[in-house]
Amino acid sequence: VQTFDRRVRERLGVEEEVGYACEPKLDGLAISITYENGALVQAATRGDGTTGEDVTHNIRTIASVPLKLRGTGWPSLLEARGEVFMPAAGFERLNRDATTRGEKTFVNPRNAAAGSLRQLDPRITATRPLEVFFYAVGVSDGGALPGLHSEVLSRLRDWGLRTCPEARVVLGVGGLLQYFSDLGERRSRLPYQIDGVVYKVDSL
Repeated sequence: VQTFDRRVRERLGVEEEVGYACEPKLDGLAISITYENGALVQAATRGDGTTGEDVTHNIRTIASVPLKLRGTGWPSLLEARGEVFMPAAGFERLNRDATTRGEKTFVNPRNAAAGSLRQLDPRITATRPLEVFFYAVGVSDGGALPGLHSEVLSRLRDWGLRTCPEARVVLGVGGLLQYFSDLGERRSRLPYQIDGVVYKVDSL
């Protein structure tokens, strides 16, 4: 972490402490959802980084994903990037129900989320306890976005796109390490699985 911070400041040519946006790295499935004029038109998995699977019909069944953006000021074209995951409580309930019916259970929440999102029948996806947290904007056209990552997340929330409540802005190495320590101490009590922490320079 100290080496990362040193490289950041060297490449930016600054000596003062840098503001960093910190978030848990959710253990789920990456998703890109495109909105045109505020309406959801397409959702795709990351795939190979260039071409993903079209999961638009399945994404539409997730209650926390708005079919129409709230408020005003959103770009005419907005690609919101996020993570589809299955909360721990929902995963346990899903496996408990499967056991009761004598069906095969899922190994972990990530596999359960991925399998649920890739169902051929959206009605099956609709029965699965899936959630989405958004963490970035890919393509944006027809409207300006703020210059800070943390403010972009705030704007996404204004438009009805959920972000992780554990996201924080910290200052310098001390802030990075304190965030890591704090999240690590609470990791087992989080309502979802994570596999690390993501650090980003807050200033885009």
